[in-house]
Amino acid sequence: MGIVWGGIAPHPPIVVPEVGRSEIGKVSSSRAALQKLAQDLKAAKPEAVIITSPHGPVFSDVVAVSLAPRFSGSFSRFGAPGVRLHRASDLTLAQAIVSESEALKVPVAALTADELNQYGITGERDHGVLVPLYYLEEAGVTCPLVWIGMSLLPPEEIYAFGVAVQRAAEKVGKRVAFLASGDLSHRLTRDAPAGYQPEGARYARMLVDKVRDGDLEGLLRIDPALADKAGECGWRSFMMLAGALDGRVVAPEVLSYEGPFGVGYLVAKWRPLEAMPGLRRLERLRGARGAAIAERRSRESTLVRLARETLEAYVRTGKRLPLPDPLPPELRDRAGVFVSLKKNGQLRGCIGTIEPTQPNLALEIQQNAVSAGTRDPRFWPVQPEELSEIVYSVDVLGKPEPVKGLEDLDPKRDGVIVSARGRRGLLLPDLEGIDSAEEQVAIAKQKAGLGPGDDVKLERFEVKRYY
Repeated sequence: MGIVWGGIAPHPPIVVPEVGRSEIGKVSSSRAALQKLAQDLKAAKPEAVIITSPHGPVFSDVVAVSLAPRFSGSFSRFGAPGVRLHRASDLTLAQAIVSESEALKVPVAALTADELNQYGITGERDHGVLVPLYYLEEAGVTCPLVWIGMSLLPPEEIYAFGVAVQRAAEKVGKRVAFLASGDLSHRLTRDAPAGYQPEGARYARMLVDKVRDGDLEGLLRIDPALADKAGECGWRSFMMLAGALDGRVVAPEVLSYEGPFGVGYLVAKWRPLEAMPGLRRLERLRGARGAAIAERRSRESTLVRLARETLEAYVRTGKRLPLPDPLPPELRDRAGVFVSLKKNGQLRGCIGTIEPTQPNLALEIQQNAVSAGTRDPRFWPVQPEELSEIVYSVDVLGKPEPVKGLEDLDPKRDGVIVSARGRRGLLLPDLEGIDSAEEQVAIAKQKAGLGPGDDVKLERFEVKRYY
């Protein structure tokens, strides 16, 4: 057996009649499509259903699989406490998914009921499962559930987790349906709760087209910056579904797409057809990612290479890398330096100095590279197995100059320093998601431990950013 059905479902609570009441007409297309989707899933005669949700357990570096014996929740948060849903878990399938993920070297966390409670994760709070489960119950689907959370791992590893699901379903010999829960953009219109971004509609069109075309691999090629700007919700959930259908021809069908309330709701299915070895993508996807990192490192600047090699040596041996003698000319000056680390597109560490503290730039970079990787209080120290995934940048700071007000700041060009009562906070320029001087100063105040209403001295500086 194995994966016999795949589908995509949105999860607006308003689509549940007891929640939406008189407003449910605004999502009539989604409601009708969800009813049709649930009947289609039932017709596939699954013995278990997997639901992946971006509102369940979400971790940056692992995929969470629930090993709780039951899923339970209600719509009490949405004004309908009488609508309660309960579903037994298929623990045999869940444990097989964990085992296959480990075999594929996908980081996975198997969470018992007690561990879910310790993290404050309950079905009561996961409408990403509750909404589609409501429609499955309405259709008479009674098979047990596997509840899977979301992760910020790179697309190739999320896809690999889907492959692990496929292998687990085949190993336990059950007919399994995979329902990927997720909305599209949350920023389609100016009255959207998450605000408006023009990228929202562009992202939604792109994703709907890829689903309609059955372009499983194309989902992974969507620019993460575009998805983030659009306020994506279900992208990673859909990539897991794509991985679960690896090596299969699919028959795609979009049942509905609408965008009321500034949020995109897609209902679709991918019916798996025959297997084709040429459609096995995982090894190639992983290889391409490794090649991209190697290519980036072949082009890295002298400053970034020094930062990377310094941290790698320190993490592996506990010792600093010896400096070249003589020093290259670009490493002989003195300046404040920030070293930033990213992993899977997410910040992994950032430490720096506003003014020089070392005799030369080389030592300044080394000091801050080690600190960014091992002493940033927001993160655990970088581990040896992470080193191949870390992407580095080095910012060399220019001399700060005072400014009179926000109108003198350009967040794309200028970094900002705020000072008051002996406290200082700094924010680098041209950071993702920071589009105004007001946002920039507000974050710098937070970093300094100052309140939003505190009067501060403002300084700006330019940086030279190296990759």
